[in-house]
Parts: sequence; C-alpha cells; structure tokens
Amino acid sequence: MAHALWKGLARAAAVTADRPGPYAFHHVGERTRLAFPQGTVFGERYISLGADCVIGQDVTLTVGMAPGLDLGPGLRLTLGDGVVLGRGSHVVVEAPVDVADDVFLGPYCYVTSTNHSYDDPARPVGLQWPRAAPVAIGPGSWIGAGAVVLPGARLGRNVVVAAGAVVRGEIPDHTVVAGVPARAVRRWSAQEGWQPPLRTPAPVPWTGPPPGADEDVTP
Repeated sequence: MAHALWKGLARAAAVTADRPGPYAFHHVGERTRLAFPQGTVFGERYISLGADCVIGQDVTLTVGMAPGLDLGPGLRLTLGDGVVLGRGSHVVVEAPVDVADDVFLGPYCYVTSTNHSYDDPARPVGLQWPRAAPVAIGPGSWIGAGAVVLPGARLGRNVVVAAGAVVRGEIPDHTVVAGVPARAVRRWSAQEGWQPPLRTPAPVPWTGPPPGADEDVTP
C-alpha cells in the first residue's frame, strides 16, 4: 500500500505544462515532465523548458543569487527539446545558460554560469562577489554522471564528457573529453573518422527474442 501511495503521489505531483504546480516557468513544452520530488527551483520566470524534456528527481534549477530577484528582461536558462537532466543534477544560473536539443546529463551533474572569486585574500571567499560567464552546451551532447561544467564553457555538437570530468573553455564538435580539468581524448572528423580509432564496433539494436526467452524454466 505504501508503494502504491508513493507512486500515486509521484505521478500527481510531477510538474508539466498542464500541471505547473507552484512554479511559474516562462515556458514548459509539451510532454515535458519534472519528476517528483523536485529539487530547489527559483527564478522560474527566467527559465524556458522545451518539449519532451525529462527532469529527474531532486534536480535543482535556480536563476539568480536568491529567490525573487528582478534580473531584468530576457531568459537566463533555456533547455531545448528532448533534454534529459539526470537525478540530483544542479543547474545554477547567473549569466545565461543555453542547453540545446537532445542533450543528456547523467545523474548528479553540475552546470553553472557563476563561480566564487578569491581575489581579496583578507575576505572570506564565500563573501566575495562571484564571477559569471555564459555557458552553452551544443545539440546531441552527453554529459556523464558527476561531471561539472564551469562558467564560460562552450561545448559543440555531440560532445561527450566523461563521468566526473570538470569542463571549462571551448570544446569542438564531436570531441570526447575526460579528466580534471577535462582534456580531449578522442575526436572525429569527416576526413579521418575517430582518432584514436574506436576499440569496439558500433552497437546495434537487439533484434532477437528477449533474454532468457529460449531457456527451459520448467521446475
């Protein structure tokens, strides 16, 4: 009974275009869903969510240093169509963040356009005015679990960020990056293909019977 009640609550409390709950987003596209329970969400009027997005449980979406700030006209966080934000991820925005279509973030990723400064050695770091710079993540990119995307990062099309990497600066199209700080470990070009070459063939969809279907399960 407890499981059934929780499933019902989760279904009823999910945020969609038709059921925005307490949130006044600038736009929520068709079939987009923010799973329950939501993480910290504020600055919604500066957030536009495209169609067919999946926002996992406990995902934080915040714009501005605190709730209720007037940041002037325009959007600060834009998600394209088909974006997936994995469970427990955080998108913390001051300067604009643009996430293009079909970008997938694994669980517990952190994307931010603002970062602490430490110029004044006599003042606590947390009390110094932060730096901010726009972030752009190109279409079709994949951000692995636990990765961090820092202010000023600009990722091209179909970029792959390895789990746990910390990304800053410009990443060209069709590049795989890994490490702290993230560095290119593989690139694709029309002339040379993948360099260094991939070690395994491209996977293909399973077309046979379901696993175990041909096994004798007679007791």
